[in-house]
Amino acid sequence: MQFMTDKHINFIAARKYAIVFSLVMILAGLISLTVKHGPRLSIDFRGGSIVELKVTPPAEVSQIRQILQDGGVKANQVTTFGGPDEILIYVDKTDAADVVTADHKTVRQVVDEGLNQGHDSPKYQVELRREETVGPKIGEELRKGATNAIFVSLVAIIFYITLRFVFNFGLAAVLTLVHDVLITLGLFSLLNKEISLSIVAAFLTIIGYSLNDTIVVFDRIRENMRLRRKESYDEIINRSINETLSRTIITSLTTLFVAGILYVIGGAVIHDFAFALTVGVIVGTYSSIYVASPLLVLWYKWRSTDRKRGKGTRKATA
Repeated sequence: MQFMTDKHINFIAARKYAIVFSLVMILAGLISLTVKHGPRLSIDFRGGSIVELKVTPPAEVSQIRQILQDGGVKANQVTTFGGPDEILIYVDKTDAADVVTADHKTVRQVVDEGLNQGHDSPKYQVELRREETVGPKIGEELRKGATNAIFVSLVAIIFYITLRFVFNFGLAAVLTLVHDVLITLGLFSLLNKEISLSIVAAFLTIIGYSLNDTIVVFDRIRENMRLRRKESYDEIINRSINETLSRTIITSLTTLFVAGILYVIGGAVIHDFAFALTVGVIVGTYSSIYVASPLLVLWYKWRSTDRKRGKGTRKATA
């Protein structure tokens, strides 16, 4: 399927604006990460316990927080989840035994007794929906494993693209992927969203999607370099992006449609995952056009300048 068949958009001419935009986005994210001392990690990485309760009719979060404090439960965070009757309770760096109080009451029992205290018949129904616990050591191992997975994938990508194309293509592709992950991670920090195992999976998905899009453009660049030797490097890059633009837009819109549906009707459990995919697809599409290819142009101009300087030095010496 093709549309916009007669395309002559000068993408390379806008690379300076794209660089400024990318730097602003990355710096904003890095500043947020620095101020907040890193990303906001879920219990998957930091260790702890999470308890999900359904309270009918809905109760105020501040009331539940006070009940837990009075009952001896040291909750790190109490918040609604999906709806006003769904309550999430986080207990940091603990094991399953610490989720109960000294009186051997569970979190559900503490909340139930606190809400219904002073009533002849129960006014609130408190139902335990979910309880998960991750030890601190397991959380640390998961954090190291997730970091290693992303690092190894980037190294493998450089190796693969260097074999298939040349080294500068591989370097440009990896820098583009780092750009995509940094912007998505920074946006999560700015919006105070948690990084969990599912979000790491979303990051790896973003890497795969962005890489696939970038390789399609790179493959066309390589083909045009063989067929159009009389054109300048900038013209070849622009022509290649324009020729693959229809495919890029159609693929991105299809993926965005699915990610958007997941975000809207998929439920609160996968909201952040769908959000990460949506941001990743948008940033990945943008970077394959305005980051990856312009990096090749910058590399080419730098190498050309370096060669000219080298020739000039040799002549002066002679």
